[in-house]
Order: sequence, then C-alpha cells, then structure tokens
Amino acid sequence: MLKGKTALVTGASRGIGRAIAIEYAMQGANVAIVYAGNEAAAEETRTACTEYGIKAEIYKCNVADFEEVKATVAAVKQEFGTIDILVNNAGITKDGLLAMMKESDFDSVIDTNLKGAFNMIRNCCPIFIRNRGGKIINISSVSGIMGNAGQVNYSASKAGLIGLTKSVARELAARNITCNAIAPGFIGTDMTQGIATEDNPLVASIPLGRIGKPEEVAKTAAFLAGEGASYITGEVIRVDGGMAM
Repeated sequence: MLKGKTALVTGASRGIGRAIAIEYAMQGANVAIVYAGNEAAAEETRTACTEYGIKAEIYKCNVADFEEVKATVAAVKQEFGTIDILVNNAGITKDGLLAMMKESDFDSVIDTNLKGAFNMIRNCCPIFIRNRGGKIINISSVSGIMGNAGQVNYSASKAGLIGLTKSVARELAARNITCNAIAPGFIGTDMTQGIATEDNPLVASIPLGRIGKPEEVAKTAAFLAGEGASYITGEVIRVDGGMAM
C-alpha cells in the first residue's frame, strides 16, 4: 500500500499514465496528474482518483521544457508538501522510415520522451535527497530493447531511458533513492488505437497471445513504488506477454 505517499505521474491524462495514477490512488497515494494539453481528460483522471478518498490535482506542463518542469515540480511540492514517487510516463510518437524522417520529428520525440524524463528527475532529485528516499519509475518500451522498423526516434528515446535509469540508479542509490524502468509491449491505449487489435499479425509474436492492458503495467508500477521493491534498483521489467524474450 502507498497510503500517505505523494506521486507525480506525467502523461497521466490517458492510457498507461491514467491507469498508474488510478492504481496509486486505489492504494492510498495522493496524485499530481501532469498532462500536456487535454485538460478535460486530465480532469477525468483526477475525478477517478479522488473517488478513492485521496487528494489529486492536475498540472499542465510541457515536460521537454526544463523551466516549465521546474515550476511544475515547485507547484506540486507547494500543494502536497513533498513528492515521494515520480513516474516518467509522458511520451509521443512520430513514426516514419529513417530515410524520410524529418529532423524535427526525431528531435521532438527525443525531447519529450528522454529529455522530459531527465528534466523531471533533475528537478525532483533535491526533494528526494532531502527526504532521504524516493522512487523513480521510467516507462520505457520493448521498442527500446528490440528496436522497431519505422520508429528510430521512438526506439532511441526508449533505449535512452534504459541507460538513464541505470545511471540514475547508480548515482542515487547511496541516498536511498531507487530508479527502475518498465518496458511495456503491445498495450491497448490511445497511442496504439487502430493497430492494437487481436487480428494484427503482431499479436502472433506475443507468446501469451493477446494485447496487454494499461492496468497490467500500472500494477507493476505500484509494485516498484512500494516497500516490496525497496531492494530493487536499476532494473528493467518487461510487461509484454513475453514479446521480447
């Protein structure tokens, strides 16, 4: 259980981020819901979280902007008193074949998915150090482990998150701060809408034979945020039905 803890979850207005925010609320944590642009969706997440009797607030923030992140983290600390758990889930895709990919499409995906995580960790780090503990969970992808044609930008950003996770884990371990990553596989979310169907040939490559649910990723994020994972750091846990085995 996470009762009394405060979690900051980025990209929490929908999909995996929303599922994580709600799971944390179910386990008693207060939740700071960070979103990029869809305020109505963020409010839906907040409403779903507050049904469990916890405190939840929404914060609009472009995670790729260091100063915006700094101001958002300060606002969350001001409102909640502290931050105990950070989940870097915010991510975008701009898929395309390498030979035709625009430089701007490569840069924007790296800036949001990878630099956004750095920005959040960098600004939450002083709070964790003062607290003498903290949990950082980065949402990577099996694309960052295996690579994926048409996703050189996305795969690079998610592979970078794994390197970031391991380096942060080594740097902050002495401060009782853990940093782990989750690598989801084919999960049914808005991001995979239109392709996350059971008749997609990709499903045949999943040993468990089905598409994953956001809630299944959220359960893993809850485990990593809890006391049961206090001796786990620098780990990458695949939630992929065996896809990247």
